[in-house]
Amino acid sequence: MKTSLIAILLLAISQPVLASDRNLEKFITDFDYISRIDMKIDSKELINLLMEGKAQLIDIRFNEEYAAWKVGPALSIPLNELPQRLNEIDKTKVVVTACPHKDRAIIAMVYLRYKGIEAKYLTDGLIGMAENLRGDNAWDFIESIK
Repeated sequence: MKTSLIAILLLAISQPVLASDRNLEKFITDFDYISRIDMKIDSKELINLLMEGKAQLIDIRFNEEYAAWKVGPALSIPLNELPQRLNEIDKTKVVVTACPHKDRAIIAMVYLRYKGIEAKYLTDGLIGMAENLRGDNAWDFIESIK
């Protein structure tokens, strides 16, 4: 048992470092207070970026959650499908990951940054987004993204 574990570890460390590995290492080693701020976005700022066409919202909840309720122009890519669906992400925009709170959104944001994609997570989650898209705000938002 020890021999096979040692063999696996040796194989793992002998593999070449991939560009995406370097992206994650750079993100972690360069992490500071500015990075901490840069990885976050609140729903008010996101709404403005969506209205300007500068952001893409990725709803990373499970399909059943998305079917139960949706928020605006979000693209549904469940977290467990993200690796297979990277080609659906618009890499020319700020990519914002979201779930009702923020736990899965943070995982998705780190994964996308690992892949070299400029990503942020929605700090107030989809619930905060829904709160900011009520009444006249909803009408203004939908009119602006048509």
